[in-house]
This record gives sequence, structure tokens and C-alpha cells, in this order.
Amino acid sequence: QVQLMESGGGLVQAGGSLRLSCAASGSIFSINAMAWHRQAPGTQRELVATITTDGTTNYADSVKGRFTISRDNAKNTVYLQMNSLKAEDTAVYYCKANARTTDWGAYDRHYWGKGTLVTVSS
Repeated sequence: QVQLMESGGGLVQAGGSLRLSCAASGSIFSINAMAWHRQAPGTQRELVATITTDGTTNYADSVKGRFTISRDNAKNTVYLQMNSLKAEDTAVYYCKANARTTDWGAYDRHYWGKGTLVTVSS
């Protein structure tokens, strides 16, 4: 199994910054793309940003220019630097990894963290 543990959420004023981290652990053979998603109350989970193993990134239009996704492959960790935060960024932020375990016959599949709450006060 692969476990993902997010950290770095909290309460911040509008215009402020937060940095989220997500560390993968467990019987990891390989990790491919990693991503951050978020879900605000009463809404569906949405994709925020993705990053491939070679560092290619992609962002939702709503966060372009404000959020930066990065990763440290040696530490199996992905980060989300969030600047110029807005009230509408308030949500639970989830980390996702496409990974394969060391189990015989394992295949690539998605794993999810349990989420970290980001609250932006206006």
C-alpha cells in the first residue's frame, strides 16, 4: 500500500500564503504523476494542479499565476505553494499520486490522502 499524508493547511487571511506538503510512504516501487485536488463544502472535488515525474505542470485556470506545484522525487513529496489566497480557495485539499507498490503483479493506480483544510478569511 501507499500512504499519502498532507500537512500545512490552516487559517489565513485573504492575500496571504500557505504551503502544503504531501509525503508518500509505504511499499513504493514507483510514483508517476502527482496532483492536488480540492473540495469546498457543497461542491464536487476539483483538480487544482498536476506534476509529472519530469516536472511538467498543469493548473486549473482559477489558480494559475497564484499557485505553484513542485515535487521532490527523492523524498516522494509534492508541494503546493499558494499565494494571493482568496476566500474562494477555502476547501479541503487532497493529494493524489499515481503509484505502483512493490507487490508482485502490482499495477499503477491512484492513491489519495485524507486531506488538509485550508480556510481563507476575507
